[in-house]
Amino acid sequence: MGTLTLVRHGQASFGAADYDRLSDLGTRQCRELGRWFRERGLAFEAVLCGTLRRHEQSLAAIAEGHGDLPAALPWPGLNEYDGDALVRAAQPTLALREDLASAEAYRAHFRLLRAGLAAWIEGRAVPAGMPAWPEFLAGITAALDHVRQRHQGDVLIVSSGGPIAAAVSQVLGAPPQAMIELNMRLRNSSLTEFAFTPKRHVLQSFNHLPHLDHPDRRGWVTYA
Repeated sequence: MGTLTLVRHGQASFGAADYDRLSDLGTRQCRELGRWFRERGLAFEAVLCGTLRRHEQSLAAIAEGHGDLPAALPWPGLNEYDGDALVRAAQPTLALREDLASAEAYRAHFRLLRAGLAAWIEGRAVPAGMPAWPEFLAGITAALDHVRQRHQGDVLIVSSGGPIAAAVSQVLGAPPQAMIELNMRLRNSSLTEFAFTPKRHVLQSFNHLPHLDHPDRRGWVTYA
């Protein structure tokens, strides 16, 4: 039986014009995760990585901390949905990125994101530039199938909250809408683990941060 470890990228640049890059803290989160893997003797036989910049930067920081990761297989099906497009679908007149530093604007953004996700999953909306929900889900399913069919040991995936939450929902046989609640709880650089055989995946852990479990890193836990 193998183990698939899915890692959400480190903290990106929420509220900035370009979200798709790691913050300095995001880099530190992932570098610390790589060290944690190394200290436990984890030698991954394969790595799959989404193709967004925050995925690639997260993997680079993990590799720096670990010191011995295999070359990654780029997997576009592990890329995140377009959060701005979903928010626009929920409220077309909204001025995006306007004062997201305020607590109320932050809460409003995520209320609209929830509404946009629900409309997309239920087929009531296909936001501009995004695939329909079944197509998005197929990219994630293909990655899980690839791992089951090609590997037997420890495999690492670096992706985003949406794909990881969708993968957990599928493995648990939960309704697609469960993905929304799982997605909103995923923390940056968190680990979710599946045990797998050639026939199936089984959830072992969800959204944990063992590499940040230290008094000096209490302020390193982030969500956006």
